[in-house]
Amino acid sequence: MLAGCSTSNNGGGNEPAGNNGGANNGEKVTLNIFQFKVEIADALNRLKADYEKENPNVILNIETMGGGADYGAGLKAKFASNQEPDIFNNGGNADLTTWADKLEDLSNEPWQSDVIDTAKEGITRDGKNYGLPMGIEGYGLIYNKDLFKQAGIETPPKTLTELKAAVEKLKAAKITPFSNGYQEFWVLGNHTFNVALANQDDPTSFIKGLNEGKGGLVGNPVIGNWFNLFDMMIANSNKNPLTTDYNTQVTLFASGKTAMMQQGNWTQVQIDGITPNMNIGILPMPVDDSEKSGNIFVGVPNYWVVNKNSKNKEAAKDFLNWLATSETGKNYGVNEFKFIPALKSVEVKDQKVLGAIANDILQYSKDGKTSGWYFNQMPEGLPQEVGADMQAYVAGKSNKDQLVKSIQDKWTNMAKK
Repeated sequence: MLAGCSTSNNGGGNEPAGNNGGANNGEKVTLNIFQFKVEIADALNRLKADYEKENPNVILNIETMGGGADYGAGLKAKFASNQEPDIFNNGGNADLTTWADKLEDLSNEPWQSDVIDTAKEGITRDGKNYGLPMGIEGYGLIYNKDLFKQAGIETPPKTLTELKAAVEKLKAAKITPFSNGYQEFWVLGNHTFNVALANQDDPTSFIKGLNEGKGGLVGNPVIGNWFNLFDMMIANSNKNPLTTDYNTQVTLFASGKTAMMQQGNWTQVQIDGITPNMNIGILPMPVDDSEKSGNIFVGVPNYWVVNKNSKNKEAAKDFLNWLATSETGKNYGVNEFKFIPALKSVEVKDQKVLGAIANDILQYSKDGKTSGWYFNQMPEGLPQEVGADMQAYVAGKSNKDQLVKSIQDKWTNMAKK
């Protein structure tokens, strides 16, 4: 999906001085922003209008590329065709390695001291920080509490055994357990596969071994357990999951046609638009009955970064500063984008604002029941390959052994590049 976005902000008077987009001479500055989160496209349209009202010498040209499209490939095409954006998104870790020579050092920006420590790690290299985190996100199995109650499920499942029992009760009540958007590579290659990585005893060391070509996937007991969950989701899905895109997956769930979907708090805005005040929450994605398997997965989805070769990089940094420090910018992050704040100073005064999913994620975090996002430590391009291999498995074109060996072989080959 490729959609253009524009936005603006009705200034609140609390914005930092000097936020004039770097256009002191009165000339118009156009900031080209290329971003991937389709779910905030409409809100970014409103933000554009507000920002331009406060900064009359700045025009925000916001382009959104997400959904089924490969944002990374689209970004590379922009740079290859001499259409480099001034501001774009970077996932950190492996993505930081890919784009490091294009990124402006933002270590001295005024908002740096406000960023929570865990949100800095992925975008910091050699003591330099290159990005402003969008926010914190979490994912697991979003579930419809009313359909669970209808099926006689009184206690939310936390273990694999309990989840299996819940699925059977849903089927007995003629309720489709899962809506699966397996047309999207990232649903599989990023989020589903991350479950197998995050449940390792030491995920970071495990991934380091794979990146060094030492293998580790074939014969791994956690991978074996992971298939228990994956196979159950495949077998109890909506029809035609391989041709179901993200939008359709969320729509099926939000319309009450399925009881669960593997997604995160970024779906809250779309769900609210279909069924306001839907009675929902989030569950773990257990691969066995262990304590760790009852965690959900929390991380920073992406960072705002500045193209260091941009002729408008000072204006770009002004915009990020406005996002992070102005009352209007902070308001958009929480109330319009529905992001869990990654900034210490941003207080969520009304828990209803973020929605039920985010509030559950905050509770899981408070209880220490979270695991990380490790897919962004995989070699560049590998999640797409893993997604394709997993799609072939869903289609019955490969078996478990073939899937695991194919992923390991590709990981080894791509890590050498």
